Amino acid sequence: MENSLIYLVVMVLMVLGILGTFIPVLPGLLLSLCGLLIYKFGTDAPLSMIYIWIFVVLTGISVVLNYVIPARTNRRYGGTRWGSVGSVVGTFAGMFFIPIPFGFLIGMFLGVFIGELLHDAHDKKKAWNSTKGALIGFIYGTGFNFIVALAMFLVVIIDLF
Repeated sequence: MENSLIYLVVMVLMVLGILGTFIPVLPGLLLSLCGLLIYKFGTDAPLSMIYIWIFVVLTGISVVLNYVIPARTNRRYGGTRWGSVGSVVGTFAGMFFIPIPFGFLIGMFLGVFIGELLHDAHDKKKAWNSTKGALIGFIYGTGFNFIVALAMFLVVIIDLF
């Protein structure tokens, strides 16, 4: 395959990977990592294998953190399992039933809030705090993923030029 076509595929994967850090339907870091691997092994790029291993490890850490961070922040802010389940259900419902670009996010927050209210209908403050915890967890996880995806993109861009 010609290098210019490979570079195009790599850039498309990298950009989709960066977008995927915000949009849960796209596997953000995995797309970026695929782009990085295609760039390294599909071209005659002199990119060091150290970068590959670092980004593989960071992607693995991200997979773990995507489960740990929201649960920890939800618990830290007084959330229960009801809020966690509501978060998952709300995220999927938001993706399909709220037809705006970040409908999944609205669905997630509504799911946490409603889940906590189903657990204890009288404690709205606890439900609100749990929702704040979910927001903070989302920001931390998304921020980490975005930084790693952007770093992969920049490594490829710098290596190209």
